[in-house]
Amino acid sequence: MRPVVFSLFFASLLIFNSSASSQPLDKSKIQRQFQVWLSEKIWPQAKKRGISRKTFDKSLARTALNWSLPGLRPPGSRKRSLDNYSQAEFKSPGRYLSENRINPLVKLGRVRLKKWRKTLDAIEKNYGVPRQIILAIWGGESGYGRAKIPYSALQVLATEAFMGRRKNLFRNELISALVVIQQGHIPLSQMKSSRAGAMGQPQFMPSKFLAYAVDFDGNGRRDIWTSVPDTLASIANFLKQHGWQPGRDWGYEAQIPNKISCALEGPEQGNTIRQWVKNGVKRVGGRPFPSNELKRKGFLLMPAGRRGPAFIATKNFYVIKTFNESDLYALFVGHLADRYAKNRPLVGKWSKTGGFSKRDVQAMQVRLEKRRIDVGGADGLVGFKTRTAIGSWQSQNGLKPTCFPDAALIRRIR
Repeated sequence: MRPVVFSLFFASLLIFNSSASSQPLDKSKIQRQFQVWLSEKIWPQAKKRGISRKTFDKSLARTALNWSLPGLRPPGSRKRSLDNYSQAEFKSPGRYLSENRINPLVKLGRVRLKKWRKTLDAIEKNYGVPRQIILAIWGGESGYGRAKIPYSALQVLATEAFMGRRKNLFRNELISALVVIQQGHIPLSQMKSSRAGAMGQPQFMPSKFLAYAVDFDGNGRRDIWTSVPDTLASIANFLKQHGWQPGRDWGYEAQIPNKISCALEGPEQGNTIRQWVKNGVKRVGGRPFPSNELKRKGFLLMPAGRRGPAFIATKNFYVIKTFNESDLYALFVGHLADRYAKNRPLVGKWSKTGGFSKRDVQAMQVRLEKRRIDVGGADGLVGFKTRTAIGSWQSQNGLKPTCFPDAALIRRIR
């Protein structure tokens, strides 16, 4: 599932237009079909997972479909590909790290670092994850618990499992949510999620809740909706279980000389930081890389190719990405974490980009795939594999690699 969690800054903008169906939908009829589906398809699976009939009926008997969710494919409607959805004009990656977003979160985060100091001391000792990273994820996911999370998790999950685009995935998440209710971690009325089904302050999908949420306040329940200790420790446990390396930073902003191709970006092309330095990479501000990092691997990170700041990322950057599979998300978290101490913006500047849509990017990705070039999936997103594919294509065609698209380049790549 991508993204695996809902974020304040990475919410979906896709809008479903039911009027495109060939016939008006009979929602009452579809609601009845939904109830039959719950009884015949979901109940047997729930029973196998140990869900009681009482819990099942209490949780789902009166559930109505949520027709406001994006991308639905109700029975009897015409199926839609990604290209049939509203596609926003592409905007610069720098907007995700704009000062008007970072600064308020820095101010609020510093207050919470003091307020929850003792709790964070214990969490750091237990899980080995820096408090700044934990706070930054909490801030990015729910504004430190201040964001409204208004949806009924079970209603969202059941609707998606019945008539969403990823039915099998959401069917498993629906059953997992019933397990959460069965175990008594949260009352049904308080089990709130985003419209993507991600729950509580850290925005865990139900399966992730069962795997990684912890009871850190010791009350016998894993409560990521109202308990700050449980929320913070659950984030830390998630990162630890995904391989967080204690004592390492997430990465460093760097100056990358032109002789180093931007097509060398990504976790599959790492080098020792000492070797990066020998090749001319410098940390911004003139500071050296930490001596204990020189023998360890670093990875070139250029979220906007040559059109924005560059970084040497560590393994921990990619651990953050397991929380939300987005380079910009992980960069946002790492940068916000750094700024709790010294609130300094990035040195590198983001160039203005645009003039194309996600649909245009997707069409370009399809063309590259036909050339047997790996773009990481034709999803309309400019991930690192798409960036390196663009850079390789530019080099092969006598162009200076930028590793980032513009409208003219998208038209030229054939």
